[in-house]
Amino acid sequence: MPQIIFLPHAELCPDGAVLEAKKGESILDVALKNDITIEHACEKSCACTTCHIIVREGFDSMSESDELEDDLLDKAWGLEPDSRLGCQAMVEDQDLVVEIPKYTLNMVSERH
Repeated sequence: MPQIIFLPHAELCPDGAVLEAKKGESILDVALKNDITIEHACEKSCACTTCHIIVREGFDSMSESDELEDDLLDKAWGLEPDSRLGCQAMVEDQDLVVEIPKYTLNMVSERH
């Protein structure tokens, strides 16, 4: 069974976490099931960027993002080449190392 290694995030997972995942599960669902409360304002419908994550290892093992996800990611805060939406990034056979960005677009706009 593949694992998702979440790197430490000051608020959501200060010590980091190593979680078991099933093939076909989204990274967001695995996180939520394990009390890592990544924001998901659109309720996992691929309509926002609040579940933006960065896949530091294992990125190429996942299926490619589609055009809708890519268009949304263009609006994400702190976009990187290995960024994905957690609700759309499905676990395959390989372990993943995931970083949760410090901010989401919602958090940035709420602070202004």
